[in-house]
Formats: sequence, C-alpha cells, structure tokens
Amino acid sequence: MRTLYCGQVNASHIDQQIELCGWVHRRRDHGGVIFIDLRDREGLVQVVCDPELPQVFGIAEQVRNEYVVRLKGRVRPRPAGSANPDIATGEIEILGLEMEVLNRSETPPFQLDEYEKASEEVRLRYRYIDLRRPEMLERIRMRAKVTRALRNFLDNNGFLDIETPMLTKATPEGARDYLVPSRTHPGKFFALPQSPQLFKQLLMMSGMDRYYQVVRCFRDEDLRADRQPEFTQLDIETSFMNEDELMTLMEEMIRQVVKSVLGRDLPNPFPRMAHAEAIQRYGSDRPDLRCPLELVDVGDLMQSVEFKVFSGAANDPQGRVAALRLPQGCELTRKQIDGYTQLVAIYGAKGLAYIKVSELAKGRDGLQSPILKFLPDEVVEAIVQRTAAEDGDLIFFGADKATVVNEALGALRIRLGEDRQLMGSDWQPLWVVDFPMFEWDQQANRWSALHHPFTAPKAEHQTLLTSAPGTCLSRAYDMVLNGMELGGGSIRIHRPELQEQVFRLLGIGEAEAQEKFGFLLSALKYGCPPHGGLAFGLDRLVMLMAGATSIREVMAFPKTQTAACLLTSAPSEVSLDQLRELSIRIRRPQAEERGDG
Repeated sequence: MRTLYCGQVNASHIDQQIELCGWVHRRRDHGGVIFIDLRDREGLVQVVCDPELPQVFGIAEQVRNEYVVRLKGRVRPRPAGSANPDIATGEIEILGLEMEVLNRSETPPFQLDEYEKASEEVRLRYRYIDLRRPEMLERIRMRAKVTRALRNFLDNNGFLDIETPMLTKATPEGARDYLVPSRTHPGKFFALPQSPQLFKQLLMMSGMDRYYQVVRCFRDEDLRADRQPEFTQLDIETSFMNEDELMTLMEEMIRQVVKSVLGRDLPNPFPRMAHAEAIQRYGSDRPDLRCPLELVDVGDLMQSVEFKVFSGAANDPQGRVAALRLPQGCELTRKQIDGYTQLVAIYGAKGLAYIKVSELAKGRDGLQSPILKFLPDEVVEAIVQRTAAEDGDLIFFGADKATVVNEALGALRIRLGEDRQLMGSDWQPLWVVDFPMFEWDQQANRWSALHHPFTAPKAEHQTLLTSAPGTCLSRAYDMVLNGMELGGGSIRIHRPELQEQVFRLLGIGEAEAQEKFGFLLSALKYGCPPHGGLAFGLDRLVMLMAGATSIREVMAFPKTQTAACLLTSAPSEVSLDQLRELSIRIRRPQAEERGDG
C-alpha cells in the first residue's frame, strides 16, 4: 500500500511519484489550498491538496485529525522561504494526486500536540492514541534500540538467551507475590516470578556458564514513579567469574549501549564506593554524584552540649548527628527554610536546625541561629572547620536515629542541589560495593538478608556468620546512575553447608528450607560451580536515557500507581463459574458485607 514511510521522504525523492499511508496529524485550509501533515511512526510530511485536482481536494475538505488515509503524490521542493528545519522532511512537500480514506476517526479525547492539557488518567485510558505522539514513538523506538544493543553485546560475549518459567513456586516474601490458582491442582497456587533468581542459579549448575534473559517480572508492592507491578529486567548469570570480572564486563556493556544509542561516553572505569562510605557521605546507598553536597559527621562534637536533640542522638549507639553545608545558603529566606523543614519531616525528622555563616571574621557574632546559645564556642568553631564553611554559607543539621538522619538529609541534599542549580554532569555512574550481609528486623526480632539469602559473604567474613552477623559484608554490588539503582547482584553461595548456615541464621529451619528450597539445596550437592550475576531494570535504564521522569513514559501499556490498567479496566471481577472451576470462593471484608461506608 505504500512505497515509503512519511518521515523517510527527502530531497532525493524530488520528482518521484510515491505512495504513503498514515494518520492526519493536522489539516490547514489556506484560502483554497489545503495542507495536510501526514504522520506515521517515522515522522511527518506535508501534503498539498490543490483545488485543480478536485478528487483529492474534495476528500481533503472532509478529513479531520486522526483519519487514516492512503496517498499517492509527487515529491517537490517547498517554495523558497517555506522550508521547515525542525523536521526531517522540511525541504520537500507532496503534491497529492490520489487520496483514499482508509478509516475515519471520532474527535480524539485530546490533541496529540496538546497532550499536556490531558491528565495522565486520560492518556492511559486512551493509551493507543497517546502512543501515536512522536515523543512516545521515539521512546518506544529507543527502548527497542537499547534492548537490541544489550542483546548484541551479550550474544557477542558468549551468553545464551534462555527462558525460565512464568508459573513457579511462591517465594518467602509470599505477600508480595502475584498468585495464580491451579485448576488441575485444586487449592494450590503458582506464583508469577519476582525474578528468575533460583532458575538462573540452576542453569549455572546445569553447565550453561553464561545466561541472560529479557524477562517480565511481577511484584505486588506499593508503586512509585520508577516501580510497576509488572516490569522488565535484563537478567544475567555467569559461572567461574569473580565480582571484579563480572562488574568490569557489565560496565563495558552499559558503556557500549549508551554510546551506540545516545553517542555519549561514560567513565572508564566506573568509580567504586563502599556501602558504608556512601551512607556516611551521601545518606544513601544509591548516591547521586551529580550533586557536590556531602554529609559530615559531627556527633563526636555534640556529646556534651546542652541541646538534648543533639547530645541525645550523639550518645545513642544507633543515632547520628550530621551537618550539610550549602554554599551561599544565607540567601535562603525563612519561607524557603520552612519548606525544606517540611521536606525532611516526610522522612521522620522532627525539625531542621541550621546555622547561617554571615561573616566568619566576627566569630560567634558573625553567625545566626536559634541553636547557637546551646553550643559552646569551641564546638561552633569545630563545626565551622569540619564543614569548611565560608562567608555566606548555611549549615543544616540532622540529629536522630541514623536511618532518619540519612534519609532526611539525603533527600534534602538532592533537593538543594536541584533548587540551587548545583547538579553537575548528567551522567554519573558508580558501583556501590561491600554491602552488609544482614540487617536486623526489629518487628520480627531476627536477622534478614539485605539482598537475598543466596548472596555469598566475603570469604574473610564467613566466620562472622555465627559470631557477629551484623558486621559481615557480602559479595553484592549495585550499579547506580544519577541516584537511581540501575542494576544489582552478587556472587552466590555455591556450597550447600554455607547455604544451610545462612538459612539457619535467617530463622529458616531445616523443614522450612526443604519445603521452599529443597530443589536448590539438592542441586548444590551435585557439583555446583562458583557463580554470580545481576539484573538490570530495563525500564529504568530507558527512562534515564530518554530523559523521562517515570517508567510509565517508556512502557507501551503501563499500570497506574494503584496497579490498575485503565485501558482494559483490569483487574476485574470474574464469573462464579470461573471461580468454582478454580475451587475459589470470594470472601468480602466484613464492613463491605454489612454495607458499611
């Protein structure tokens, strides 16, 4: 039906007769001559409908936005002075010779060139129209390019593309699984995979050596801009490679992908930072290195001060007192400081103390702060020296449990960097390494795995599993880009006795371990090679490369933040016959059964 895509027509086709198919993007009537911008996935081209060709002109008078048409026409240069440098076809236009309406369109719920006026809810409900926008088409095209580049790199480096099951066994985090009832096994359920973790380890035990998969994963959890109930990840596992070798290979892959798709050069090698250092300097295990601001510990200076907010946190083994210096922060108004106080409150901070450094030469008289009266001269002087404060700076303080201080000041650091235009280069990758093996779960009163229970401890830390598990470091690693975790993984446990020891430490008894992981423990006994891997969030990678603010903007058919599909009205109720066939009965919440509001 066509000889070219609309966006592919150029000056080399002048005087040629071509056939195009696409959507009417815009129709303009200029006093007798009608111009139509015809659009397909490759771009726009201007069509001229001359009244001297009445068959074409008559149809052009009737068509409206989003009509689907087929056009036969002759390519000619645009008149002098009317070229459009903003589009690839801007030097030429098509004189319409024949036109056929393939399908009409009702008035769309929003105009493609005015989509900002439409709510995201409307755009998701009519996603097939939203995807026609050139911006969305380009993002989906970029996603395909990224996926192709990743596959090419892995194929060229000896990795095998292997599929793993979608219907599998529920994991220990069962509340977060999407469950699928089995008709042939009444009362039993499959689970959709949160990741192919165990299967890819089994593939290493099978001798596949290098595996990858572009795979859909499912997690029933609260959503954010970079989370979806179903998402795509690039899953990777290798045998006989240590973490240094694997990380080097993976960062080379990301460098090549970014170079081939965007033409940008990333650092070689990526910097590496220990988890403890990232938390101490940036308050986050995924620090955004574009922001130059850093947290500075001042707890040792505050242990004896009268200000109980500071001294209490300074003397608490789980507390932290940290400072954050903002260059030329004295320019901030009281209203702006109040705004930042509200920001840190979201993370549990009870307030936001500060000192304005107006003029250091005047000593205490050159400082302004409600808390100065509680701080001795030597403490104030030490704070100024440690933070390297200069005239015009402002020093913020956080004092609370370390987790609260880290999250609050970490978020404040990024907000200040954005508001004060301090953010540097737009590409700052790094590896975060040396993660703790475990974290203490206060509610459950037991240790839990920081990553997952199959992560191996550092060899020199294996003896700490029984004596001091809280100080044991793992062989895990995360790739971070601009404050977002791009991918993460670890070297895995490959000896059955070590895996059983970790299970016991996590409170997973022998019977439970056999029930949930018996197949893995059995496989470990039959010559399991040393192995490790990682998974990259494909949606996040494309989001960052496309400059989008949400992964919904780089997915064809995303869910809302309530995990609903507005396009298909899913999830939805099913018939009683379907439920009976699955041996399922719906039990409504009591308030709903009573008809309470």
